[in-house]
Amino acid sequence: MARLLLALTAVGIACWSIPASAKGLQINVSLCHAVTGLPQADNALPSRFSCSGTPNGYQQASLWLRADVTRLPVDRNDLVLMVHHSRFDRLAVLFSYADGTRQWQQVRSGHYGSHWRAGGQIAFEAPVRNAPLVAVTLRFDKFASHNLLRARLLPRGESGLQSAALGAVIGAALTLLLIGLVYNLSLAVAVRRQFLAWHGAWAGCMLFWGLIWSEMHLIAVPGMAGTVSAQTCTFLACLAVTLATASVVTSLDRAALPRWAGRAMLVLGGAVGVLGVPLALIRSAAIDTLGGIAGILILADLVLVAVCLTWAWRRGSAAARDFAGAWALPMATLAFIQFVDVEGAFWGGGSKIIVLLAAAWQTLWLSIAASRRFAHFRIERDHARAAEAQANELARRDPLTGLRNRRGFVETIEPLLEHVRSEKMPAGLLLIDIDRFKSINDAHGHEAGDMVLRCIARRLERWEGPMCAVARLGGEEFGLMIAGLEGFALARFADSVRLEIAACDHGEAIGEGIVTASIGVAETQAPSDFQQLFRLADQGLYAAKQQGRDRVVVRKFAVVPTDAPEPPAALRAPY
Repeated sequence: MARLLLALTAVGIACWSIPASAKGLQINVSLCHAVTGLPQADNALPSRFSCSGTPNGYQQASLWLRADVTRLPVDRNDLVLMVHHSRFDRLAVLFSYADGTRQWQQVRSGHYGSHWRAGGQIAFEAPVRNAPLVAVTLRFDKFASHNLLRARLLPRGESGLQSAALGAVIGAALTLLLIGLVYNLSLAVAVRRQFLAWHGAWAGCMLFWGLIWSEMHLIAVPGMAGTVSAQTCTFLACLAVTLATASVVTSLDRAALPRWAGRAMLVLGGAVGVLGVPLALIRSAAIDTLGGIAGILILADLVLVAVCLTWAWRRGSAAARDFAGAWALPMATLAFIQFVDVEGAFWGGGSKIIVLLAAAWQTLWLSIAASRRFAHFRIERDHARAAEAQANELARRDPLTGLRNRRGFVETIEPLLEHVRSEKMPAGLLLIDIDRFKSINDAHGHEAGDMVLRCIARRLERWEGPMCAVARLGGEEFGLMIAGLEGFALARFADSVRLEIAACDHGEAIGEGIVTASIGVAETQAPSDFQQLFRLADQGLYAAKQQGRDRVVVRKFAVVPTDAPEPPAALRAPY
């Protein structure tokens, strides 16, 4: 987008250097007028043209406009008449020469042929003759309003250069709008934000408006030339105001803007959109009145939007800040063209090319602002997810030893048990209980007992791996689940764990004393669930305690009734 904007700016600067020697044609200034009935033939020119007053009654008739070229500062041997397309049924142009020769050219609504040019213009090239051109006459059949007339005379070479430059600028602006449309709608679907959908719809509306106004669409749909295109442009322009207003309202936080202000903006924006329907369809003299009303509503909407954005910005709304930057140029542009007539400027593009460039600027600004905001949100979301994951991990870890707690152990071995069942592998659950741990706490203090537990946990942690999980289940009891071992190998493994625990150096905590452990092992070929394995291993641990401690007792898996009684609590107290 940035490269396209730079390219567009470069083209604009280059085009600005194009010499502008065009002569604008205006009624009662350089154009005289007459009105006749529609049946009158083109060659039967009106006998009298008036160069003062206002033409009337031509909406269902023919409006004739005549320019005396001999009185204009133009080269009469190399001229092109450029007329902005508008609402008429037919436009016929007569070039009159000093030797009495007359040359007619014409276009009709729905068929411009090769006369259309980029920027919503129709070109009539005066045939080159030995005799100089003396007059240009235009005949409009069923012209909606003479106030819509925009016509210029300019040299042939300059006409081609301006049309090419205008086409390049329009193409760049439309490309930016297309990118903004796709980007905002995609982002709206991805993050489910309403204002992005409204802004995407606005970008799409401006894209179609730009295509139709510039007449680029005639490449694919030549039958839309003329009145249909002009009416569609009017409706799309009003609809764009409505969509842009909705985009602003939905982007601002409710806490940053009074409810009445949002509703007032929607009412004004909606009124412009509703007014666009009759304004697009009408072809009578009332079009000027409705156009004036639409201009007032648009200005009121712009003022209210500016006030609301300022209000929300002062209350700390980041969205208001972004929209203020995006809307500043379009609002200034719309306000400017309401008071200043620039229709003959910018190589014939007039106010429309300014609006199109401002729309491209707004789309680019809001797309970048949205990307920046959502990138910030994404970073915050990632941090939140990382913190949540860390909190979840801590909730599954024993804070003293760093091993998994009972909850984390169960969650870890469930996938391991599934793997064992699917691969039909043996597995074993070791319940490890430190012998006479209470006496260690009584004799050396709880801090020493904690040091003993941490030392044993570090030793057990060495077996942690894809096929082995270790946890502190509570108090002085540890759990170890291992897959792939059975029978003698499992018993040897459990005994090696017992010996490793006994080999731990606790000199710093309890001096030269040795800490031993009793281990109950549940061996299975078809593990059912953790609770059944735990019950079986607990029976083995109970037996190891009863047999004198510091030993391993293995119990092979057998279905145990769910209502089997637990060992008496009084017998487990000395563990």
